[in-house]
Amino acid sequence: MRSGFAYSSLLITALLLAACGRFGGPEREPWRDAAEARCLKAGGLQPSAYAEPLKPIRDKLTCGLEHPFRISGTADGSVAMVPPARMGCPVTAALNYWMKEVVQPSAFANFGQPVVAIKNAASYGCRTRNHKVGAKLSEHGFGNALDISAFILADGRTVTIKRGWRGAPDERAFLRQVQGGACGPFKTVLAPGSDRYHEDHLHLDLARHDAAGKRAYCRPHPQVVASAPQFQRPAPGYSAQPDGYGQPGPYATAPMSYAAEPVWPVVLDGPASAGSPDAEEDD
Repeated sequence: MRSGFAYSSLLITALLLAACGRFGGPEREPWRDAAEARCLKAGGLQPSAYAEPLKPIRDKLTCGLEHPFRISGTADGSVAMVPPARMGCPVTAALNYWMKEVVQPSAFANFGQPVVAIKNAASYGCRTRNHKVGAKLSEHGFGNALDISAFILADGRTVTIKRGWRGAPDERAFLRQVQGGACGPFKTVLAPGSDRYHEDHLHLDLARHDAAGKRAYCRPHPQVVASAPQFQRPAPGYSAQPDGYGQPGPYATAPMSYAAEPVWPVVLDGPASAGSPDAEEDD
């Protein structure tokens, strides 16, 4: 009877571990907590009406983060997050930078108006990459990733990733510009065409693809894309001063691009298909 109880307990434990994809997996990487601490010390994210500190998340072995925030707005609260996301300081700081320096100028260049909200498709969640049993943990499991399914403009127009990526010319240009401009602030950027898991959202995270955390994985490979012709003018309030990555920061005029190596992190080369390991980098 005792041996049967012990076997049942072991089986339940194994199933719980497998459900989160980490049976026999590695310990939580020390760089994660260190990155959170550095970001907070540098003021990368401060408590506010749109960035509410939450209790530490210590979920199922290595999942979680020590300093989570409930993010209801980005870019100093000017862009709503719908619904609010649970994320850490590093990825939120990268999101704020990207929204102000890439997304908004591109929105003005293509639509003549700003983005006022983004639709959060997924933030924190303890799960494996692409929900595959036995796969590595997703960066979502560390509050280090965000999936965006749509951008909402000031006039109420909704630009979805699913329809817009191959939709109207202005939407196609905008989405390719913001995807290309994300490759640098973020270390993994996946959009439609990267694999079958990302046809309806843009995945952004700060995974470490090398020991120094300097490499980036961006699919599809970013391209130089001109803005829609009717709004090729500088965005109000934005200058062309270089940003921290050595680029013309606001990308106020078309075309949009990303800097040549070695200013931007090296993008991993090689074709990515639905059946290749590269195509399942993270989600």
